[in-house]
Amino acid sequence: MTSSVPGSAQVTRWLELEGCFNFRDLGGYAAGGGGQVGWQRLFRADGLHRLTDADLEVLGDIGIATVIDLRSADEVERLPGRRPASVLAHHHFPVIDLLPDPDSYTAWVDPKFVTAHYLDMLEYGAESYRQALEILCQASSYPAVFHCAVGKDRTGVLAAVVLGLLGVDAADIAADYAQSEPAMRAVVERMREVAPDQLTPGRLAALSAADASIMEGLVEGVAQRYGSFEGYARRLGVTDAAVGLRRVLLEDSPGAP
Repeated sequence: MTSSVPGSAQVTRWLELEGCFNFRDLGGYAAGGGGQVGWQRLFRADGLHRLTDADLEVLGDIGIATVIDLRSADEVERLPGRRPASVLAHHHFPVIDLLPDPDSYTAWVDPKFVTAHYLDMLEYGAESYRQALEILCQASSYPAVFHCAVGKDRTGVLAAVVLGLLGVDAADIAADYAQSEPAMRAVVERMREVAPDQLTPGRLAALSAADASIMEGLVEGVAQRYGSFEGYARRLGVTDAAVGLRRVLLEDSPGAP
């Protein structure tokens, strides 16, 4: 799969893995104030429990050093993640204690509902996002990957926070989020094969909710609630998050002097 990065040629952002459907490089995005996010530094992903031996070799060749798992304790217990030998640190920072009530899934067809849910996630998942930001500000953590179950919701919110702190344009943050849509189709097809009884209409709606407008609403909501992503980081107590992330993630843009 490929995606177009503004200001660049067509590039491959996806890692073609056998066991993950939504493992993506966050490199290449233009940062506010100059520079771009370095390639093969930071990745976002879905659950790592399906990684095959071949996948582990690919990630080991990249040198993944840190894994941040945003899933609940129950998810981790049921589906322990696999990690390449290159990993030096694994952190479990659960954003939620329990998955949403399945009866609420049908509401996920409404982008405004999903946006509100994500904004609430910034609050009840604050401690986990604080810890994740602190890890991601450390140069020794890289290359790193953070993930949840399908790599869209909990992972999408953290990706927005990181990119927002780097000054990445709101349109790019929203477009990055929307790239989960084709991956969700792959997740649905996998569920049809291995757990068709779990693919209820409500769950299908929740999985499919990846419209860019959802993340556009989150960016606007952060500005209204906290003033900026920097304001949210200060609310978490990570006052130097923007500076720290710029130091460890940015590189000169192609053609920069």
